[in-house]
Amino acid sequence: MYWTLELATYLEDAPWPATKDELLDYAQRSGCPLEVIENLQELEEESEIYETIEDVWPDYPQKDDFLWNEDEY
Repeated sequence: MYWTLELATYLEDAPWPATKDELLDYAQRSGCPLEVIENLQELEEESEIYETIEDVWPDYPQKDDFLWNEDEY
């Protein structure tokens, strides 16, 4: 399973919290790339509730991870 920022953005509007099946259904209905669907299929826990994208991809970059300071501009 591999995630990129581009792939993860397809799940930003997903119906959080969600189960693996709900995320797969959302990805298929919204026309996500095949890589997103394959990554979701590789999730191990069928019944686990995922609260946010960080539960699916722990390395998902947060706004604080970037050095850009919007307040300066």
